[in-house]
Amino acid sequence: MFDQTYLDLKGSLHSKVINEVDLESLNRLDEDVAKAQLRQVIHDILQREKTPLTLTEREQLVTEILDEVFGLGPLQPLLADPTLSDILVNGAHSVYVERRGRLERANVRFNDNDHLMRIIDRIVSRVGRRVDESSPMVDARLRDGSRVNVIIPPLALDGPVLSIRRFGTDPLMSQDLLDNGTLTNEMLELMRACVQGKLNVLISGGTGAGKTTLLNVLSGYIPEDERIVTIEDAAELQLKQEHVVRLETRPPNIEGKGAIKQRQLVINALRMRPDRIVVGEVRGEEALDMLQAMNTGHEGSLTTVHANTPRDALSRVETMVSMANLNLPDKAARQQLASAIHVIVQVSRLPDGTRKITNISEITGMEGPIITMQDLFMFDRQGYDENGRVKGLFRPTGIRPKFTEKLLGAGIRLPMDMFSAEPALARVR
Repeated sequence: MFDQTYLDLKGSLHSKVINEVDLESLNRLDEDVAKAQLRQVIHDILQREKTPLTLTEREQLVTEILDEVFGLGPLQPLLADPTLSDILVNGAHSVYVERRGRLERANVRFNDNDHLMRIIDRIVSRVGRRVDESSPMVDARLRDGSRVNVIIPPLALDGPVLSIRRFGTDPLMSQDLLDNGTLTNEMLELMRACVQGKLNVLISGGTGAGKTTLLNVLSGYIPEDERIVTIEDAAELQLKQEHVVRLETRPPNIEGKGAIKQRQLVINALRMRPDRIVVGEVRGEEALDMLQAMNTGHEGSLTTVHANTPRDALSRVETMVSMANLNLPDKAARQQLASAIHVIVQVSRLPDGTRKITNISEITGMEGPIITMQDLFMFDRQGYDENGRVKGLFRPTGIRPKFTEKLLGAGIRLPMDMFSAEPALARVR
């Protein structure tokens, strides 16, 4: 597939197509009609040139030319593969994918770095962003919501680097998480009650652990009659409710001005009469405004944070609060944190590539200068099986959460035996 003769033929054919077709008029047509017309043009050129190709090679060449014109070139077949969760392009000739938690080299490549840059420009321009030497890093998204990160020379030494975190048009639902062994029915029931009962939930996890997927699932439990405002760096949440207002940050322009950060959007969201505020991920000083919103009537808010344990998540949010430069005493910041967040859900990506909810923890208050919390559910790892997959048990800790009274006030009654450590444990294969 990487034969230089084939690549030269493809490049020559692509140039002839561009010369013979008025792409501007083609773009005004319906995409299916435009593709059909262009397919016929390519076949005519191949027939006229008497290109020595088999029928299979001819169809492959036509498909690749169509992908170059209408899609994202060599990335198009990878984007069409639903089993891929990440696509990682390390320069023109090195493409890796993650499939079922494992990295493997993909059998595709770009002609050269200029070819890769054309595809990158196509991606970022569709969402009104740019990437060049003056702005060599950018976050963007694809039409299906997949998250894209680009970094180019001079910061990337070996050519442009493109990372795509897949986020399909049909995101995972709660049943998918159950089927995948990410959690148990009891854990899902508890989180559903927390969302419907308007508790503030912080989802914590490392890169690629599945925080956004879980946030999408939990946001699905927000009642239809509530007004939801979402705030993200690169929009990827796919809420199904009707009354949703989506806000997205804006990078600076070519003069370095005009940037709109998450903190400004959080502050503005408070003036938009939201019932719920969903922040895709807190990364900086917006954490303070988010906590204040949670403490001043905007209950039931959801957000995510990068952290490896629930305790680390609290430390990270506390650090981000200090970035607001308000000189809050440590104890005051922790008190605000302890009163704002009710539940921390820790999601982890295990060594075998599977994702598990390893902790559901309740914030119970303060003891002196320390925020206190208790685990309600845990994933107890028990080594590996003969196939190298992680074995373990989901188990309740036997602790009844203090927030059950708040849930009762919202008309939600949880069966207390779901927290008992006595029943049979849910075994994960």
